Amino acid sequence: MFNPSSNDVRRFFCEVFRKQRAGEILSPMEAIAGDWIAGHPEYADELSDADAAVARDYSVEGGKTNPFLHLSMHLSISEQVSVDQPRGIRDAINALIGRVGQHDAHHHIMECLGEMIWNSQRDGTPPDADAYVECVRMR
Repeated sequence: MFNPSSNDVRRFFCEVFRKQRAGEILSPMEAIAGDWIAGHPEYADELSDADAAVARDYSVEGGKTNPFLHLSMHLSISEQVSVDQPRGIRDAINALIGRVGQHDAHHHIMECLGEMIWNSQRDGTPPDADAYVECVRMR
């Protein structure tokens, strides 16, 4: 099972950014990540230096958005749509995309995804996929 560390994730996105700028060929997963990177030009500085990205602290107390978490959530949502897991998420997301567009839909979905994860961690229970899909439907 693929279980990257936060440093692996940061280096992955930085490498995709580097390859995009250099015009190099991207793997299919890198191409999806690259599309989301292109949608977030405000992250260019963080993505430009992998060593600095690994060293940077994005704690809540710092008050700065973690671009790597944000991009990872975009990637995760894209994967959920492609395999329709949890079941029903593809239709729920596509309906939301039809109303607000893909990028804005992903940002709404991130709130639902974050809520599901927070509830699971708080309660010590498995993530509630049905509640997650319903949250997306309600958006």
